[in-house]
Amino acid sequence: MDKQNETQLQKCFGARVRELRKQKELSQESLALNCNLDRTYIGSVERGERNISLLNIHKIAAELGVSVKELFDD
Repeated sequence: MDKQNETQLQKCFGARVRELRKQKELSQESLALNCNLDRTYIGSVERGERNISLLNIHKIAAELGVSVKELFDD
């Protein structure tokens, strides 16, 4: 996968996290606290700036009450 495709994948994933977070009416800060992550980390994930680890994907999915698969659905 080339760099452009990697960046696009990260941005799509981040947009999905943001969409689900807003549906749950959670702030970035509250999501981060409940996942034991930093608020700035959640922000950078949502902007597509991070190549997020599988463990953190699982934490975010659990806190949003969705399956990991649902984080990748568009």
